[in-house]
Amino acid sequence: MDNVYDVIIIGAGPAGLSAGLYAGRSLLKTLIIEKITEGGQIVSSSIIENYPGSIEDESGFSLIERMVNQVKSFNTEIVKDNIIEIDLSSNIKKIKCLKETYYAESIILALGASPRKIGCKGEEDYIGKGVSFCATCDGAFFRGLDIYVIGGGDSAVEEALFLTKFGKKVTIVHRRDTLRATKNLQRRAFNHEKIDFIWDSVVEEVKGDGLEANGLVLRNIKTGELTEIKASEEDKAIGIFVFIGLDPNTGILEDKIDMKNGYVIGDEDMKTNIEGVFVAGDCKYKSIRQVVTAVSDGAIAAINAEKFLDTKKE
Repeated sequence: MDNVYDVIIIGAGPAGLSAGLYAGRSLLKTLIIEKITEGGQIVSSSIIENYPGSIEDESGFSLIERMVNQVKSFNTEIVKDNIIEIDLSSNIKKIKCLKETYYAESIILALGASPRKIGCKGEEDYIGKGVSFCATCDGAFFRGLDIYVIGGGDSAVEEALFLTKFGKKVTIVHRRDTLRATKNLQRRAFNHEKIDFIWDSVVEEVKGDGLEANGLVLRNIKTGELTEIKASEEDKAIGIFVFIGLDPNTGILEDKIDMKNGYVIGDEDMKTNIEGVFVAGDCKYKSIRQVVTAVSDGAIAAINAEKFLDTKKE
């Protein structure tokens, strides 16, 4: 078949783009399939401080923009399409999308992960009406209002700091009594005059008037006590930003490849249990998910995909 690629990379986040860079630079016929837009979660990050070589005031968008331009300079194709079905059972892998069907001798799975929802009463009703998972996208809508950030890791604290540009006050609500964020981020948050904390608490309910979220019900996990937070009479609304973890975007791979807790299992060479199929980035079962580990995964996957293709020619 004339339309068989050497490598197809599914996902154009940092892992997929890194894989595309290495594969394209190795003169492999390479395609990246992305469902929405390049960059994945990182595009919504307002501050990138922990990626080596970042420019001053680096954002997720600016970093990804440079990555995409670099990848394209090595003739790697990027298409926007929705995958309907993946067939990994043959030597030539088949990816059926809405617009077209693609074929490849090797696959790199870089599907990434999506922000995890709270799962509480009222959350779904107010997504886009006060509940958000992207501070960069939506922070400006809450200018002058009280903002509540749910979570205690790096993402939660980074975005809380960013949201101080807009919110009257930013309160971090965390289920533990200590933050999980890096010490530098913790220091900045504790020293910021606009940031407060509510400890040992989870969200039981998001409340609103049908048009906007205007309250939260919190439960203290140690005492069981319920506390209701309401918007002031003057403001009438609050902002709620959720950063409590990730869920892998691997539903389409169910029963097709070895996974654990929804994440694809791969070894240190990014090899999966299927010959010619590799995994990289946040959809991989591993302990650390950072931009720098994602791009490392992508590079390793592409290098080993090339080795795999070379062995097929022997």
